[in-house]
Amino acid sequence: MRLSFETVDVFTSAQFSGNPLAVVLDAEALSGDQMQAIAAEFNLSETTFVLPPKDPAHTAQVRIFTPRHEMPFAGHPNVGTAFVLARAGACYGRPIDGAALIFEEQAGLVAVDVLRDGGRVSGARLASPQPLTIGAKVAAELIGSACSLSFDDIETANHQPCIASCGAAFIIAELTNRDALSAAEPRIDVFRDQVSRQPATSVLLYTQVADDEVDIRARMFAPHRGIFEDPATGSANVALIGLLATLRAEPELSLSKRIAQGVEMGRPSLLQASAEKRGGVVTATMIGGDCVPVMSGAIALA
Repeated sequence: MRLSFETVDVFTSAQFSGNPLAVVLDAEALSGDQMQAIAAEFNLSETTFVLPPKDPAHTAQVRIFTPRHEMPFAGHPNVGTAFVLARAGACYGRPIDGAALIFEEQAGLVAVDVLRDGGRVSGARLASPQPLTIGAKVAAELIGSACSLSFDDIETANHQPCIASCGAAFIIAELTNRDALSAAEPRIDVFRDQVSRQPATSVLLYTQVADDEVDIRARMFAPHRGIFEDPATGSANVALIGLLATLRAEPELSLSKRIAQGVEMGRPSLLQASAEKRGGVVTATMIGGDCVPVMSGAIALA
């Protein structure tokens, strides 16, 4: 069996930055175990597998794997997969000639808009498949211990570290400044022994900055899941923008933030996050950005 694949760098317009993604096309003949093995072989933060949609009104079914686990939803895999399919112009023989794609995923239906620069496909923007949920608070001391920080590095004036999700759950913690963010380093033993007991086990750290280019700097750690650090985490940042909108007093709000991630690991990414709040409730969260193609090839399975 031979399968085509492409790799793209997501949330960037420059090759070898942003978050790399492998997209395996026409993957319907693969078992889940084979998909997991291929994702481990690529050893990227995620690999997607494109299958025929169960509902012909949708574009495709998309399954997402880290090197160790299948994900119900993730941000950069959806953005990158939409970019690949839009550039190809078709999916399972059906033309892709508009801006809107619909992916079937474990977390639900993911609507993705293709971004174009003139006639060129330049990236994509997704709407999260589930409404924002904010769960349990997490002790600031645990975040400090897990990320090699002091208690004073955790900013709690705006919110306590907490679990938030728009289809994939993350622990979200604000830090006091950029120096604290840069100094953070995940301790695998604490993630394995203590963070793993939480309802969510991946940690997004962020700090708000006064910068002409970005509004927020962020880092995401999930070392016990095979991701020591992620260059760009759309599913975490789409939950973050929802959380930030919730914290605002205005009952009606359109909030947009430019988020830089991956800077400390040499793979700078830029994510454009937005949220809509109506009647005091966050009704929509979106994340998007540019993509750039890197490689294409074939997988030969015995």
